[in-house]
Amino acid sequence: MRPASHAAPGGPGPGLPGDGARARRRTALAALLLPLLGAVLLLASAAPAQAAGYRYWSFWRGAEGGSWTYQQQGPSVAVPPDGAVDGWRFALSPDGGQDAAKPRTAGSFADICADTPAQEGRKRVAVVLDFGTAEDAGSAAGSSVSGSSTSGSSAAGSSAASVPEQRTACAAVAPRATSAEVLATVAPPLRYDTNGLLCAIAGYPKAGCGDQVGAAGAAQPAAGSADQSTGSGPDVGLIAGGALVAVLAGGAVWQARRRRHP
Repeated sequence: MRPASHAAPGGPGPGLPGDGARARRRTALAALLLPLLGAVLLLASAAPAQAAGYRYWSFWRGAEGGSWTYQQQGPSVAVPPDGAVDGWRFALSPDGGQDAAKPRTAGSFADICADTPAQEGRKRVAVVLDFGTAEDAGSAAGSSVSGSSTSGSSAAGSSAASVPEQRTACAAVAPRATSAEVLATVAPPLRYDTNGLLCAIAGYPKAGCGDQVGAAGAAQPAAGSADQSTGSGPDVGLIAGGALVAVLAGGAVWQARRRRHP
């Protein structure tokens, strides 16, 4: 009885004519594809690192026990009740939402508003302002701070390591006042961008707004910004794309030749 063959159905068995030509075609294809694949991998590894995060003011609501809960509503929409604690932290945060940097001071309404008597027809809201660290501030650290009563944060002669100290305040405002109105009462001037994003509290920082920051700590232009770099170097994406097209084209040519010469 003839032993069963392990060759693919319809193909020549081991040692039959055609194996040599097929092996040569495979060798030629490998010689074509390997350098191109290596180029694609090299270019991909040379691509810029993803941004580490954003530098901005995050908004929090104080809870029992001094903990903080991230505010899902913006300050122009959120209406804090009487006895609430609004917290603000300027920092470089890896992600938004719950992963943003929290205020480092535990806000206590009783302590912050102890010297602000209750008034009929008004509500009291405690505010905690944490201006962050020099590392958080980056290039914004030397910004001047206007309207701040904190010592050591004068507008003139601030150095790169000058960051306002944390402070608290108690606002007595109308019952329907939003958190933005509360903040404007105790920490002017505020600065917003054209999209309504809060950029500065008590004039800090002087410039920038939600800047995207690279892994090395350098601020990057926001996506779609007209201020993006226009360097003269080659476009990594175009080169990698071209190499990938060449790989696919080489594979198509090999397949066509294989069909013509089985």
